[in-house]
Amino acid sequence: MLESRVVPAGAPGANKGTGKGSGAAMLIGVPKEIKDNENRVSTTPAGVAEYVARGHDVLVEASAGAGSGFSDEEYSAAGATLIDAAGDVWGRADMIVKVKEPISSEYELMRDGQILYTYLHLAAEKDLTHALIDRGVTAVAYETVELPDRSLPLLSPMSEVAGRMATQVGAHYLAKYLGGRGKLLGGVPGVPPGDVVIIGGGIVGTNAAQMALGLGANVTILDISAERLRFLDLVLHGRLTTLMSNRTAIANAVAECDLLIGGVLIPGAKAPKLVTAEMVSTMREGSVIVDVAIDQGGCVETARPTSHSDPIYKVDGVTHYCVTNMPGAMPRTSTLALSNVTLPYGLALAGQGLDALRHNAALLPGLNTYRGKVTYSAVAEAFDLDYTPAADLL
Repeated sequence: MLESRVVPAGAPGANKGTGKGSGAAMLIGVPKEIKDNENRVSTTPAGVAEYVARGHDVLVEASAGAGSGFSDEEYSAAGATLIDAAGDVWGRADMIVKVKEPISSEYELMRDGQILYTYLHLAAEKDLTHALIDRGVTAVAYETVELPDRSLPLLSPMSEVAGRMATQVGAHYLAKYLGGRGKLLGGVPGVPPGDVVIIGGGIVGTNAAQMALGLGANVTILDISAERLRFLDLVLHGRLTTLMSNRTAIANAVAECDLLIGGVLIPGAKAPKLVTAEMVSTMREGSVIVDVAIDQGGCVETARPTSHSDPIYKVDGVTHYCVTNMPGAMPRTSTLALSNVTLPYGLALAGQGLDALRHNAALLPGLNTYRGKVTYSAVAEAFDLDYTPAADLL
């Protein structure tokens, strides 16, 4: 059973653990993101004001919002308490609200019963998964919060940013001085445009296609859903081709493209390797791959995680861009877009504690680990771990 307990302020254990009942004040922690060049922040000053207005206390690590253009003074004015040390934020808060998954140096800061509310992508993070289990963390993943229509409301805005960035980044690395083919995606009169192939017609793929079509490129989208392809054919305009996705279609498209964008998503699970190393070897020298699915392991066999400080590498003469936190490069836009959608669920967790999982059907699939148990099936399958349905804990 998920526990629901209220500890009087000042009593032993006050602000420890996360079993706050409905209506109990909660101590919210907003640490500074420390992943390479991650300049987003999980909560804006406006978000802090919403937590405070509902009777919660908010600890914000000093300069946490600086990369997104939010000053410490703005957080103080909104009612936050500024904390100099990340360890104090983690050590005191009932619920930690982040953007990206904790990295190894943060594992020891997590504690039993604490709620962690952030992107996790655990199916591609074995060490983090075991750390959450070992430390008894109640981990709620943005990317697996799911509405009844199967949409992912907390993943969507970052998928929009990453999809649009994928085309922008790919066009950049096609420049000859960066090792690219030297081909302008939009072409010019009398010269053909570049060819962009997008694997996956979801939010990433749709946004990548919008940008590529806007530049004047030839765009091919492959997806396994005929219905989705019909929709994209109706709403996207320009040099667009839609193809049913299969091994042969992917291989043929990959061999002819200048820019390949991977936008495959199976919610909470590792991405399938749809583009093989053999397919990559058929691409022209100087072509570019942007694998947006790298957060979930990547859909290109030759893809491996990179960072903003060292974003690319080459395989068979093909530039690979596989940065795991792409939206972190555009933090102002990304922070505002992310906080717009995460705040209402964060307020529910703060106001109701774990009762929010009982009362909000979208939040329940967001629970990935609880008190040493894995509660998301795709994560358990990825690492051959025991799976306990979240609903059984309720």
